[in-house]
Amino acid sequence: MKLPTHLAKHLRDVYFGGNWSTSNLKDQLASVTWQQATTQIHDLNTIATLVYHMTYYVDGVLKVFQGGPLETKDKFSFKHPPIESAEDWEKMLDKIWVDVEAFASLVEVMPEEKIWSHFVDEKYGNYFRNITGIIEHLHYHLGQVVIIKKIIQQQEK
Repeated sequence: MKLPTHLAKHLRDVYFGGNWSTSNLKDQLASVTWQQATTQIHDLNTIATLVYHMTYYVDGVLKVFQGGPLETKDKFSFKHPPIESAEDWEKMLDKIWVDVEAFASLVEVMPEEKIWSHFVDEKYGNYFRNITGIIEHLHYHLGQVVIIKKIIQQQEK
């Protein structure tokens, strides 16, 4: 299996399952209601905010893969559209699943030499660094989502 295929698989695994940690975003969010997703625990980010933040960079890099400019800004990475209903929550999740699959599909067919080339600008490192960074970032915040979900479920009992 070539490196781009491995990277795409690793990305899909953290979102949809199959990784060695046996935890993935889709399964963790399957039972989360929109009310739980927007519940504030202490001064932590809400689940909805974390989920948006996790995929904000996927969306930004996907646009670059599709030929567009890099327009992501850290200051916007936690500012999601309001979630005021189950429909809003499902709409957000549906967009995420589609964007991640599109991202993984483009990584999968990326020529291996491109993986090692500069991403947009030399200061951002290479494509490999950005793709693996996104995957590491997802694992980091997935742990936070799991903990916040457990706290909310305990409070509801």
